[in-house]
Order: sequence, then structure tokens, then C-alpha cells
Amino acid sequence: MSDLFPPFEPERVESKRARFKAIPFRLIAPNVVTLLALCLGLTAMRLVVEGKLETATICILIAAALDGVDGRLARMLKGTSRFGAELDSLSDFVNFGVATGYVLWVFVLHDLKSFGWIVVLTLACAMALRLARFNVMLDDPNRPEWQKNFFVGMPAPAGAITAMLPLYLQFVGVPVQDYGAPFVGLYILFIAFLTISRIPCYAGKTLGTRIPRDRVLPIFVAVVIAAGLLFAYPFELLSLIVLAYLCLIPLGVARYRKLEQQHAAEMQHAAASADAPAQPPAA
Repeated sequence: MSDLFPPFEPERVESKRARFKAIPFRLIAPNVVTLLALCLGLTAMRLVVEGKLETATICILIAAALDGVDGRLARMLKGTSRFGAELDSLSDFVNFGVATGYVLWVFVLHDLKSFGWIVVLTLACAMALRLARFNVMLDDPNRPEWQKNFFVGMPAPAGAITAMLPLYLQFVGVPVQDYGAPFVGLYILFIAFLTISRIPCYAGKTLGTRIPRDRVLPIFVAVVIAAGLLFAYPFELLSLIVLAYLCLIPLGVARYRKLEQQHAAEMQHAAASADAPAQPPAA
């Protein structure tokens, strides 16, 4: 029975020489970005308590943007690690499950009393379950290559950005805080369901890997226009982006089903070719 619980002996796991071995900065840089995002999520909880609701919302949005940067930075620098993946998941849970839920609670869900707190708990637990499932699916060696362009369920950063739609509407003048608490509660439950569902959402990981030359300048112009709109009308633009994202989910599902059928047909054709008897050579 002692083999089931062997004692932890750090000196056997890591030698003294390895303990003082220098670590390349490319392995540290992505984790620094993740920690910055975590600090922003925790700071958002303090700011919302101080009544700075708009600043708290911006902190979570920046944390979501940094979450999209750290993974790409790790792959670009070839600094991916299991430690970084686990830290990223823990940071995502705090930022997009705990902090986002708490900001929404202080914003309007506290008006629903116990039901509002149940909504917050549901959102936080849904984010934890979604992240745990994502980590498990990363280790699936049989996952087809084309499925890497899709998330199973709404990803955590997108779930947080989408869940804060009532905040954006409040900032543009819609009186959500005064009259919309029941609708916000039902909407957050809907977002929580999307995060833990098996509805495929397009990831866009291969988007923009190759751009035709004739589209480079129009893309530059579009980026400038988008940046101008974001600075001039941030919450109006975010509201439109969230609504467009929700409307595009059915199109992503249809695309996923089409690729799934094509993959099944290719596998069936390959199996039939492998089982077909070899043709005898011609005389």
C-alpha cells in the first residue's frame, strides 16, 4: 500500500544543477502576459466595489485581449509549456468566471437576490467546466486537424465579452440597470449554457495566415476604421460585435456539420479502398 502514496522528495525530482539552470526568456514572456491579465481581472473586482463600473468592464475586456495574445506569443516564441497552459486556465477562470460574474452581480444581478446569486454561481461553474473540458481535449491524439478551427462550446473569453452585453447597453443609454434585471439573469444563463454546450464555435486560428496582395491595403483601411470606431464609440461597437457574434453561431454550426460529413465520407472511402481486393496484373 505504501507504493500508492510515495513520499515527495524534491531532491530526487530535481537535481541541484538543474535547479539553478537559467530559463530562456521566451518561456517566461507568455506567462508574464497571463499574469498581467490575471491582475486586471482581480482589479476589476476592486473597481466595481468602488463604483467604477465602466473602468472595471474595460479591465476585463483588456484581460480578454491579453488572453488571446499569450497563447499566440507562446507559439510564436516556441515557449509553450504545460505550466503555461495550466496558469492560463486558472487565470481564465478568475477573469471570465469569478470577476465577470462579480461585476455583473454588483451591476444588476443583486436586484434578483438569491436568483441573481444562482446566476453568478452558474456562470462561474460553467466557465470552470468549459476550461477543464478544453484542457482534456488538448490531449486527444485522434482529433482531426480540421476540428482545431472550432471550439467545442463558446470559449471563456468570448463568453465573458458576450455576457457583458447588458453593461455595454447601459453605457450607451439603455436603462438596463433600472428595469432589465430579470432579462439579464436569463441572458447570463443562456451564455453559461453556450459555454458548456457542444455547439461548435469557429475559432479562426487559421484566419489570416495567407492574405492575397490585392487585399492588403483594404485590410489596413478596415483596421484604421475599426480602431477609430472603437475609440470614438467603444460600447456601441462592442454591442454590435456581440450581437453579430451570436447571430453567426448558427453559420459556424452549419460549416462544422458540412466539414464533419466530408470527413466521414473521406474516412469511409479510405476504409473501402483498404478493404478492396488487389487487382491481378494484366497478362
